[in-house]
Formats: sequence, C-alpha cells, structure tokens
Amino acid sequence: MDKLQTNATVLIVPGLREHVAEHWQTLLEARLSKVRSVPPLETDKLDCAARVRAIQHEVSQIDGPVILVAHSAGVLMVAHWAAKHSAPIKGALLAAPPDLDATWPQGYPTPETLRANGWDPLPTGALPFRSVVAGSTNDHLASLEAVARMARGWGSELVNLGQVGHLNPASGFGHWPGAEAFIQELDR
Repeated sequence: MDKLQTNATVLIVPGLREHVAEHWQTLLEARLSKVRSVPPLETDKLDCAARVRAIQHEVSQIDGPVILVAHSAGVLMVAHWAAKHSAPIKGALLAAPPDLDATWPQGYPTPETLRANGWDPLPTGALPFRSVVAGSTNDHLASLEAVARMARGWGSELVNLGQVGHLNPASGFGHWPGAEAFIQELDR
C-alpha cells in the first residue's frame, strides 16, 4: 500500500490511553510517509506539564513545517503546548476533545484529579495556527456544544462528524479515512 505523502511532517499526539493498536491514529501513523508520534510517558501519565514537554521535545526534532494530529486529551495537550511554545505549525486536526467540565464515566480521571495535574484551566485563546476541531453528537466525554465552545475559543473550524461516539475503537473506529482528508487539506 502506498504511503500518504505530505509536505509537512505529521506529529501524532495521542490521548491518555496513548498508543492503542486498532486506534485510527496508530493506523494513520503506519500510512504516512513523514510522521512522528509523541511517545508514551513512562511515569506521571496524568501530568499535563510532562505531556506538554513531550510534545515540545518531538516538535523540536522536526525540521520544517508540522501538522499536529491530536485525539481526546491529546487535543487538550496541544492547547496547553500552544499557550507556551511556538513552532512552524502548518495546521492541526483536533479530534474529539473531552470537556473538562463534564462528568466522565467511571474509569476516567475525575475533574479534581485533572485539575491537580495541571489540565484545568484549559487555555481558551486563539491557536496561532490553522486548526480543525472534529466533534461528535454522541461523545460520552463532551457534548457537541462543549466542543463548539472550545473550537470558537481556539479560532478553529468546527466539523460535526455526527454520531461517531468518542471516535475510538470502542465507538467502532479503527481506520478513519476522514483524518487523511483533513491532513491533506491542512497540508495545502
């Protein structure tokens, strides 16, 4: 299978569950010609500052423009990173950001835990690069209204994907062809 060619290097920023074998980001990484991925953290997995440092480390290793591709908490990591750092970012695909003000199901960190680890308050100012926020009408971690508020604050284009849950394997998503289309658009 031919690799998807891009001018920019794509940096995959996974969420808190990091690299899941059948996740669209993991499958996408294998299809791209110019790609890097933020590696899993060995310790302090909920430490937002450590996640931001990991993004900065990967961005600093890339020569030329970058397209960020983040999912779930990875989107929040990108917002925190962009508030502190600058780099030649060509664009960002920000998929299924969770709402820090929502009550999440059991098995997810509590708002108090996230606040204690630096996730809240979430930066809400305009991102210094073009971005597309992809949201769902039935995501258990964020309402489409909450996703739309985040997108407005970041100056991002909002795309309603419909009923795609959290856009992860548990919601029936492995390969997501839409991600490739968004990346190609951002790479133009």
